[in-house]
Amino acid sequence: MRTYDIIKKKRDGEELSTEEINYFVENYTNGQIPDYQIAALFMAIYFNKMNKRETLDLTKAMINSGDSVDLSEIKGIKVDKHSTGGVGDTTTLILGPMVAACGVPFVKMSGRGLGHTGGTLDKLESIKGFKVELTTHEFLNNSNNINISLCSQTANITPADKKFYSLRDVTATVESLPLIASSIMSKKLAIGSDAIILDIKVGSGAFMKNIDDAIKLAEEMVDIGIGYGRETIALITNMDEPLGKAIGNALEVKEAIETLKGKGPEDLYELCLQLGTRLLLLAKKVKSEKEARLLLEEVIYSGAAYKKLIELVKYQGGDISYIKNPRLLPKANYIIEVKSEKEGYVKSLNAEEIGKSTLTLGAGRVTMDSIIDLSAGIVLNKKVDDKVCIGETLAYVHSNDINKGKEVEESIKNSYIIGSKNKEGKKLIYGLVTKNGVELY
Repeated sequence: MRTYDIIKKKRDGEELSTEEINYFVENYTNGQIPDYQIAALFMAIYFNKMNKRETLDLTKAMINSGDSVDLSEIKGIKVDKHSTGGVGDTTTLILGPMVAACGVPFVKMSGRGLGHTGGTLDKLESIKGFKVELTTHEFLNNSNNINISLCSQTANITPADKKFYSLRDVTATVESLPLIASSIMSKKLAIGSDAIILDIKVGSGAFMKNIDDAIKLAEEMVDIGIGYGRETIALITNMDEPLGKAIGNALEVKEAIETLKGKGPEDLYELCLQLGTRLLLLAKKVKSEKEARLLLEEVIYSGAAYKKLIELVKYQGGDISYIKNPRLLPKANYIIEVKSEKEGYVKSLNAEEIGKSTLTLGAGRVTMDSIIDLSAGIVLNKKVDDKVCIGETLAYVHSNDINKGKEVEESIKNSYIIGSKNKEGKKLIYGLVTKNGVELY
């Protein structure tokens, strides 16, 4: 078998066999195929796509390139959640404890944040002593004892994906739907959860900018999960404005704590309820959406979900006083109020520009080697459809560099469009994708 022939076949729009896909994944991962040939193949895939069978085979080959995590020792139906990335997306820190408090194992291996989308591990490291590196024994033991583990991926999970992504990033082939879907799902499926919910973000602050593309990606990913034998569904959710009010690592941890106490932003809490409802159904913990929602609301109002976060932090070596007293979390030296120069209603709020502003402050990574400032970030005081008066505070900039803080102050002003009230209210969730098809809301 020759790589040349595989490239030519896909260039001409033909279907690759399982054996051909296994061949190029294995041999590129092992260094037997040069970058330039796989770059040519990826460009051919970009233009001629892959069908469902090819995409599933590619995902399987990527999983088989490294280790898988066997979760069979964990009692019950294990659930996991993946978000395609957004601004202020703190859902894992809230959803995990909520679901675990309902008696369903929530097991998640996460990555670091890159670019303007934050990473769960970075947020957790705002808590003094929190250990994101767990042995397999610790991961399984914690999951059985408290129904939740949140940690970093093992080094040898899908090594093929690491090589592929680095190459796609510099060859203008990142946007290929089969390559995106197989990349995300290979990492999810290598970890043996029984059911997965995908949070597919769409809008200015997301990778997918329009609903049609988001639905196509969701369908590809759900098809892969179902084809691999895992219960998989997806929600299409709004990322035209940041989720919640806090953007930045320690600031988002504080907001997660407030939400678990029933005092968080309405949109963030509602999304966690929507995601949690479907996870409880997938785990067969409840028989209806109504029953699931009531159970999730109960663990918030009773304090059980908040206590579960404390248990998580304790089991992973963190200082629980940071949860009980969030003022101990890292704090920036300067807090700058961004004042409105107009009166009216917030018509739109550019999530991507807000996310890029946090990068300027040092709250995110430009490269994986970047050192992040855990205390930096932005807290929004006004969101879409809110009434604004001249001189009223739109947002607070948390910065350790006054000059960068002032720079971000101006960019935030430009991110807000203030005018007449929108005729239609904003949507939080656009639709649901399951093995049975697409349901738009």
